[in-house]
Amino acid sequence: PQMTQTPEDPPEPADKPEPPDAPEPADKPAPKPEPGGTAGFPPPPVAGGFVPPGAPPPPGAMPYPPYQRRPGQPVYGPQGGFAGPPLVYAPTKLEKALKAWKRPARPMAPSLLAGTLIAGAIGAVTVGPPLREGRFGVGAVIAAVAVAYVAAASAWSAGRMVRPGSGKRRPRVNRTAIVFGLLSLGLASTVALREAEWVVVPALLLAVAVGSYAASGGRSWAEVLLGGLAVVPAGGAMLPWVAESAYGTVTSDKSRAWPVIRTSLIAGGLIAVFGALFVGADAAFGSLASGLVPEVSPFSVVVYGAAGVVTMAMASAGAYLGQAPPPLRMLAPGRGRPAGRWSWAVPIAALDLLFLLFCAIQAGVFLADDKDELLRSTGLTYAEYARQGFFQLVVVTVLVLVVVAVAKRYAPDGGRGDDVTVRVLLGLLCALTLVVVAVALRRLYLYEETFGWTRLRLWVHAFELWLGLVVVLVAVAGVVRGRVPWLPRAVAGSGAAAMIALALLNPDGFIAEHNVARHAETGKIDVPYLRDLSADAVPALDRLPEPLRTCALREIAYDLDQDEPAMSANLARARARKILERRPADGSVDCFSSSRPS
Repeated sequence: PQMTQTPEDPPEPADKPEPPDAPEPADKPAPKPEPGGTAGFPPPPVAGGFVPPGAPPPPGAMPYPPYQRRPGQPVYGPQGGFAGPPLVYAPTKLEKALKAWKRPARPMAPSLLAGTLIAGAIGAVTVGPPLREGRFGVGAVIAAVAVAYVAAASAWSAGRMVRPGSGKRRPRVNRTAIVFGLLSLGLASTVALREAEWVVVPALLLAVAVGSYAASGGRSWAEVLLGGLAVVPAGGAMLPWVAESAYGTVTSDKSRAWPVIRTSLIAGGLIAVFGALFVGADAAFGSLASGLVPEVSPFSVVVYGAAGVVTMAMASAGAYLGQAPPPLRMLAPGRGRPAGRWSWAVPIAALDLLFLLFCAIQAGVFLADDKDELLRSTGLTYAEYARQGFFQLVVVTVLVLVVVAVAKRYAPDGGRGDDVTVRVLLGLLCALTLVVVAVALRRLYLYEETFGWTRLRLWVHAFELWLGLVVVLVAVAGVVRGRVPWLPRAVAGSGAAAMIALALLNPDGFIAEHNVARHAETGKIDVPYLRDLSADAVPALDRLPEPLRTCALREIAYDLDQDEPAMSANLARARARKILERRPADGSVDCFSSSRPS
């Protein structure tokens, strides 16, 4: 079909030729080049160039599209900074406490410096030989007394042992430092009484922590808990204080330190030279000298030096804490935001009801006439029932203390009604927790009577008893109105006293005695376990019949037959040696045959 043009489609005009460029006049001057560009062209934009605020843009600069800020993104100023208020770094409580921990106001006195040096020498002589032989004894107690003396002398010189009175107030003695200092020495003394390492090593570590708190002081939980660790940073902080005092003492014109050191070195050198000649000249003199002078070897020198340096460092750290205790009160958390009465009381009341239900079930089991019939539905004997869930009950006791601490922190304080609610609910929780502690201890006791005593069971038994004491202290503190600054110190002191009581109980001897009594009743005994006990168990194992006695005591007797230095003297080893000398183990008994007793 033939295409026709409609009025809606007008004809396109034909392309018109462009007019030719007009010739430039010959007399027109050439354009001058602009700065930064070429002739006839503007300067190119410079990437990364800086334009001051308010200045006009350079010629030829292209405007950028406006920046689209995403939600939550900070607003930037004209020069790239934040448009809001400036950021300020807030130091943490630990940083504030470290900054506020000042050095002692006075330099270290020469007498105090001499005391630390003497303590180091005592540690080298009393701890070095036992450390070389691997048997600690009375020497560690002597070194602990030397360290405690230096720390107490430093605190006394700083006026922290006795606070002077004013007006009608009498001078106050720092009872916290005295009590915890004595507890620290008591813990250190266990090394001279017992040989069981699983008791002695924790006691020594706890002695260091308790002594550190005795030197630091304080009443709050932060001061009690962190004061036991203050000896660690004090060991580094005391270095410039001691070094400055030592340098000043030696270089002072009035000091007598250098003449004393020089005289001691000369005297020691003369004695060493002429003593060696006399030893080679006379055998009798050499025998006497060998008994007085300890064995010297490169290993002995390293061990003695390490013992002396560690003892001197501990004495110096104690002296530093005695004059400049850290401000640990700054690390104490502030009081939490009080919760509403119902939002606080409902969870605690629900927990009380759960504890009450558990205690009711335990009372039913305890008072039942036929316990086996009651437990038949569980498929467990009474001994297995006693063993089941014991460790869970220990964890329950620990968690209750955590719950009480958190609940006390956020307890409502709207008035007398809130105060009564807090006391009743937390007091009931503590009372029911004591029932849980009693149930756990009874279960453990029945299990021990059935299967015998071990170190782990005795440890857990002692720990649960201490937790029960802590619950009692917390309950008593809840009854008392107002602040209870004695609670943290009472908990810490009870823990140290419990450790001392455990050492005095003679745990290995206690375990051996009960297993020997169980053998007399049932004829069952675990000899391989008993022979791994320490010399503390020898008096109890001595009552076993042969050949059980020899099989239980042979390894202990071999260990006690080794020589030890005088500073390794230990009461348990001395008592065991007397028993084995009076009645030695029978070497003809075969404890490893198929017919060995068990």
